[in-house]
Amino acid sequence: MFPMPLWAHVPGETREADHAQLAPVKARVPPRFEGFVPADHPALRHGLALNDAGFFWECHEILEAVWMASPQGGRDRILLRACIQIANANLKSKMQRAAAAARLDVEAVALLDEVRARGPAEDADSFAAHFDVAGLSGFLRPSRGGSSAGARQPVGLVIFASI
Repeated sequence: MFPMPLWAHVPGETREADHAQLAPVKARVPPRFEGFVPADHPALRHGLALNDAGFFWECHEILEAVWMASPQGGRDRILLRACIQIANANLKSKMQRAAAAARLDVEAVALLDEVRARGPAEDADSFAAHFDVAGLSGFLRPSRGGSSAGARQPVGLVIFASI
């Protein structure tokens, strides 16, 4: 695993991000993943861990690099987009922008629903095959105690990933 950044970047509130800690992680992402994103890829795993450690902006940066290399139209790509939205919602909540966080949660649920509608993952070793999409979707839904325009606790991602 890679070291965590020395500080969490919050746009408009903190200094620039700790790019020195993020660069080696991004360098591990290939130009393209063939067929699927491996659930055990170190950059993916680190991105999820960044979110759960409160490095929401940094999580977005790493997961976006993985997303850009993921196969077009695949379940992994859609799931990564949902995870990015959740990290963004966590960041907006930290910035006390509750309405923006709630909107991002709704977008993440729609993406998770799209992943679920596609059926089983294409490959048993893929990110989507090792992620509890239904569990995260249910957790985020306001009708089941998920986020609303009020106070919102950060949503973890590692707990939903069996990697």
